[in-house]
Amino acid sequence: MSAKITIRQVKGATVLEVGGRITLGEGGVTLRDAIQNALKTGTKKLVLDMGGVSYMDSSGVGGLTAAYTSARNKGCEVKLLHLTKRIDDLMQITKLATIFDIYSNEQEALSSFKS
Repeated sequence: MSAKITIRQVKGATVLEVGGRITLGEGGVTLRDAIQNALKTGTKKLVLDMGGVSYMDSSGVGGLTAAYTSARNKGCEVKLLHLTKRIDDLMQITKLATIFDIYSNEQEALSSFKS
């Protein structure tokens, strides 16, 4: 199953609920496109809810990093939410946990934005 993304607006932030597989090819492209589309709307607060992601490979991690960079370049803050143990481990191993703000609670993620 490829990635499935649900978009919702909460308290001035764009929340992307990501599900399925984020891998080389379709899933990574789906995620990247969703993030790019959110940035085109001018959002400055982006939460990626990764709770539904069943699998992510290194290209998925690369896509996440590229998306983070392009968001930052547009003045958009990015928060990660509900990482599975596997993805959290990937983030620790790749040292990306030091770059991303990672939350287990949506309310905390939303409250962390600088107004």
